[in-house]
Amino acid sequence: MRFKISLQNKPKHTDFVTCVGWMNADEVVSSGDDHQLLQWNLLNSETTKVSDLPDEVFPIDLHWIPKAGVQKGKVGSEVFLLTAADGKFYIIAKNGRIEKAVDAHRGAILVGRWSHDGNSLVTAGEDGVVKIWSRSGMLRSTLAQASIPVYAAAWGPDSDVVLYTSGNNLIIKPLAPNSKPTQWKAHDALILKVEWNSNNNLILSGSEDTRYRVWDSYGRQMYSSAPHDYPITSLAWAPDGQLFAVGSFNTLRLCDKAGWSYSLEKPNTGSIFNLAWSSDGTQVAGACGNGHVIFAHVIESNLEWKNYEATVTSRKTIALRNVTNEAWEKLELRDRIIKVSLAYNHLVVVTSTQAYVYSTKNWNTPIIFDLKESSVSLIIQADRHFLVVDGGSLYVFSYDGRMICSPRWPGMRTDVLNSRTVSLANDTIVVRDKTDEKLVHLFDATTGKPLNDGKPWAHKLDILHVALNQAGGPQERQMAVVDKNRDLYLCPVRRSGIMGRAFKLGVMVQSLCWNDNVNMLATMHDAKFTIWYYPAVVYVDKDLLSLTLTQKDSSEFGKNAMVDSFVDNNAVVRRADGSLISSNVSPYPSLLHSYVSVGRWEDAVRLCRFVKDDAVWSSLAAMAIYAKDLATAEVAYAAINQAEKVQYIQYIKEVPLREVRNAEMAVLAGHVLDAEGIYLHAGLHFRAIMLNLSTYNFERALELAVKYRTHVDTVIAYRQRYLGRFQKKETNEQFIKYGKQVDTTWEKIQEKIEIEYQKEREKPTSSK
Repeated sequence: MRFKISLQNKPKHTDFVTCVGWMNADEVVSSGDDHQLLQWNLLNSETTKVSDLPDEVFPIDLHWIPKAGVQKGKVGSEVFLLTAADGKFYIIAKNGRIEKAVDAHRGAILVGRWSHDGNSLVTAGEDGVVKIWSRSGMLRSTLAQASIPVYAAAWGPDSDVVLYTSGNNLIIKPLAPNSKPTQWKAHDALILKVEWNSNNNLILSGSEDTRYRVWDSYGRQMYSSAPHDYPITSLAWAPDGQLFAVGSFNTLRLCDKAGWSYSLEKPNTGSIFNLAWSSDGTQVAGACGNGHVIFAHVIESNLEWKNYEATVTSRKTIALRNVTNEAWEKLELRDRIIKVSLAYNHLVVVTSTQAYVYSTKNWNTPIIFDLKESSVSLIIQADRHFLVVDGGSLYVFSYDGRMICSPRWPGMRTDVLNSRTVSLANDTIVVRDKTDEKLVHLFDATTGKPLNDGKPWAHKLDILHVALNQAGGPQERQMAVVDKNRDLYLCPVRRSGIMGRAFKLGVMVQSLCWNDNVNMLATMHDAKFTIWYYPAVVYVDKDLLSLTLTQKDSSEFGKNAMVDSFVDNNAVVRRADGSLISSNVSPYPSLLHSYVSVGRWEDAVRLCRFVKDDAVWSSLAAMAIYAKDLATAEVAYAAINQAEKVQYIQYIKEVPLREVRNAEMAVLAGHVLDAEGIYLHAGLHFRAIMLNLSTYNFERALELAVKYRTHVDTVIAYRQRYLGRFQKKETNEQFIKYGKQVDTTWEKIQEKIEIEYQKEREKPTSSK
């Protein structure tokens, strides 16, 4: 991936260009010390003068109001903020007319930024004051005051905090009064620029020490660049947070969000004072010290899936290669390419006006359809359909171009959706809520209707990453969740009771990726690269969790490595320096999944006997328990020397009632409360009481016996025998009270128990 630079032969400005901003995906406005506002059209390469600014106005910073702040149907709501050296900021309409001028600071206003919703703006300048203003330019508050100039500022993702510079320090100050700021030393010299991306919540800073650095929102350094030749004079995040651009004297660099550099360009521009990305994240405009406005287009992005490789070679062409037979295809499109995605035998290409869907079986005749807003920021593919975030809406399309649904939820914000907060499977869509990051909205992918009666799934901590497995039907759909503590949880999407709760898989999980066709999970996990052969084991037998995975020391991947993809039996890990490392996974677990998915249990057992691997046997045991195939489970447990569970399975097989077998299976999985629920739902009160007695939960057993008026004497007898074994006296008033009212002769108790079991054996065969 690299920038393709576009620079005119002669500069259109006659002096420094200090600021640029995008009107839309193909038009840019620039201004500088020559007092001109110029409009650049990238489609026809024309440059026109919008207006002349007053002679006393020397622009410093320019920021277009975000799309969320544009009031629909209101003429003149598309405006931009311009700060100047005279201490004023100007709100200017797209036609160049000054709507409002506000005398805001003493000395130059060095930075001005709209909030993400367009309802507020922040300014800071040479007087060291940071001020918050309303949309109309009314002063709301003075957020901070320093003795040195504030060169840069940025809003937090929720527009409730402001990040600003103070010499070589960065300070995060909440808008709430009397709140404590967060401050840290970020560079060894004056910080000139900062940016804060709302999608990845990462902070970018550039300084006169010639370095740029990446930080998280707590001030922890994620990356520090090598020294450059000149100070870093401009920075800009791409809207989706995957890339950023860095500008310096005769230097333009394209970087990944992790900090490492894709490419370095050396255009003849002088210092690049300001950088701005287009809304679709494909182009960058820069304000140059020699009067030029530089344009850079992202090309040579590379996608791989199985034996196919797609490379965006220019603004309108894609080169395809089949590595198995070295066959090449060149796809030429009519309009500029915005987004490309390759997976599940389909290539989805979104241009500035249309979407193209190519099949790997035929590259010559794509499915073409128009987009509603043509402002696509995200594509996610599944086996049967794909999801597109287009402007302010989210759409699901089939691969034949038919729109399937467009789910919506309260407080919907599509500008912050990314591959970590949205996931798609054949039957389900999950979206993390932005207003409350503990919530995940669940939708049916075929209708767009909310699941679980519209109630979002709630977690106890903020959620960082959600991902759906891709294999199986709706009842096997599982959601992997990584929370703020970096703990990994697994939760079934459409189940309740035993299978409906979230179970913890691991801690310190940095990244994860589901396999594309079987339910295996790859994670970078506590300094180890881990493959979970069957994550659903946590639902049926937690004891097998550590036996159904394989781990590899992550030293070869280095620090902060990420799982990039997991296709077939090959996992690709991206190191912190951007290099890719391929790691092969044993093919036997995948083959085992394929046998079990179609009910070929005998073949699955035969495979395990051939492989002779405890991890594969353990996976089969868990799969068999999940599917309630007791015969296979018995064989698998015997192979891994779990004698007590083999014995328990043999006992379950002899139980006559289906409800009792289901409850005993829940007990085998360690879900005692769920087993009790099954018994009570089936009216088997005696079994529920005996279950609690067998787990020494005497208080609950007595509660059930009194509630259902049965076997109070049995509970008292078991309690007395338990206390007598340890030579202790009864102290619980409830047991003392009922002990005086019942006969606890052990022979009579055993007779009553035998009568209950006899009744079960005489039940109609329909319940067996």
